[in-house]
Amino acid sequence: MPIAVDIDVMLARRKMSVGELADRVGITPANLAVLKNGRAKAVRFATLAALCEVLECQPGDLLRWEAEEIVGD
Repeated sequence: MPIAVDIDVMLARRKMSVGELADRVGITPANLAVLKNGRAKAVRFATLAALCEVLECQPGDLLRWEAEEIVGD
C-alpha cells in the first residue's frame, strides 16, 4: 500500500506503549495494531485527531505516501 504508517516511530519518541496509546485514544489495542501495521483500509478523522492530540504531533508525522514500485518484465 502506498500509504505508510509511522505510529511506531512516534510511540518510540514519546516512550509510550501501544496499550497506553490505545487507552488514551479510546480504541482497542487490536484496532490500533491493525492501523499501526498498515493493514487498515481507512481511518476516521476523529481517530487521527485523537492520535495526534495524544502523541502531540501532526497527521503527517503518522502517515506518509510512498510510491509503489512497478515491476517490469
